[in-house]
Amino acid sequence: MGAAGSGPAAPLLVACALRIEQAALRSGARGARGAAPPGYAVLRTGMGPRAAERAVGRALGEPGLRGAAVLATGFCAGLMPGMSPGDLIVAEETRDPRGTVACAGTALLAEALARAAPGRTVHVGALTGSDHVVRGQERAQLRATGAIGVDMESAATLWTATRGSAAAGAGRPVAAVRVIVDAPEHELVRIGTVRGGISAFRVLRAVLPAFYDWHRSLLLPRR
Repeated sequence: MGAAGSGPAAPLLVACALRIEQAALRSGARGARGAAPPGYAVLRTGMGPRAAERAVGRALGEPGLRGAAVLATGFCAGLMPGMSPGDLIVAEETRDPRGTVACAGTALLAEALARAAPGRTVHVGALTGSDHVVRGQERAQLRATGAIGVDMESAATLWTATRGSAAAGAGRPVAAVRVIVDAPEHELVRIGTVRGGISAFRVLRAVLPAFYDWHRSLLLPRR
């Protein structure tokens, strides 16, 4: 990304998997403080890593998005005891069987999320990818690897953005922010699921200004 004043601002692509996540982001955009970045776009990829790879690869091949920063978002499962629906996870890195992708501006993004969603806990750590919904003992196995959250699209999205054929070089800024809807003490199969889903939707709708802040920070001159 160029420094401030060095040229046109690069766009921002926000990728999510589900229609309900897309609805939350669009609702948040209508009420967000500040203007969206030039070229800002929300992409609904569909569920799963393969769908994310295909959709993100196509989107980043479009002329208006070839230099875009990419932020993966939506809902996820938390892996740590004490996590609650509506908590946020900011990825320091995403992982899948192909490797690890480091995220940019993690600390600033976490601070911006805390301002956008006061009262919600923001967890920072590794976000791992899966090709299925994680349940039971598998949650503990993933926690033992050092990951704090799991979802099906973030790792594939960021891998494609930084290493796929449509990537604009290794310097593309990427990030992942997920809202917890499923946690060790609040599994999806329990009665609290509906309440947790509503809470997660409201949080995702509220945090769009933090995404804009993260994107603006990438345009500042580097020291």
